[in-house]
Amino acid sequence: MLTKNELKYYSGLLKNKYRTKENKFLVEGKKLVDEGLSSKLVCEVICATEQFQKANAPQVKQIRSKNIRYEIIKNSEFVRLSDTKSPQGICAVFNIPSLTQASMYNENLVVALDDISDPGNVGTIIRTCDWFGIRELLFSSSCADLFSPKVIRSTMGSIFHIPALFEGQLQEKLAEYKSAGYKLIIADLKGNDIFHYNESGKKVIIFSNEAHGPSKEILDITDSSVTIPKIGTAESLNVASAAAIILAHLTR
Repeated sequence: MLTKNELKYYSGLLKNKYRTKENKFLVEGKKLVDEGLSSKLVCEVICATEQFQKANAPQVKQIRSKNIRYEIIKNSEFVRLSDTKSPQGICAVFNIPSLTQASMYNENLVVALDDISDPGNVGTIIRTCDWFGIRELLFSSSCADLFSPKVIRSTMGSIFHIPALFEGQLQEKLAEYKSAGYKLIIADLKGNDIFHYNESGKKVIIFSNEAHGPSKEILDITDSSVTIPKIGTAESLNVASAAAIILAHLTR
């Protein structure tokens, strides 16, 4: 059983400062726990309610065969580990992977996010990258916390599928990619038509905060800018929608 101190400790992982301090994060829900257990990340503990156990006997049997600590807790205790309105009754704690690992510069297309603070957008873009086979993502330190519950849910498990993640000083990291022979492309309303972009070679596509646009520091080191031509009257596209359209073109 979980002790009161353990329950308090794990519930603290719902907050960014404790995730950062302990280098661990919580995932909640049947699908996300399954995805996490199928990944290479280390799982510390799985917590489930009695109701979940009874309703999901085959999955519980499979989970318990993995030699990972498994605890049955009361509904009143599970609520403290959840930030959803309708908890599914299962959650797990995983170690956060290294976010500063060096790139081998093997990928033809890398995606970078600059100052995208909305968790839903960050999670959706991660999921979109997974769909298009992107294996390497870069995030500025001002992006939404990659391991917050809202980002994790928005990825629908794709956070566990991307093998190389970097979070930190994006400008410096982009300069490293440029030195390694990558072209830096930025999505910008003032850019050239993406559907006319056909340059070959390795590239990094950068998506920025949709309210403020690309920062001058990032713009100064990019090689080119692209945009999605507007036909209607909308002022702009949501950054996650724009990312999906641009990645569909670049990965053809």
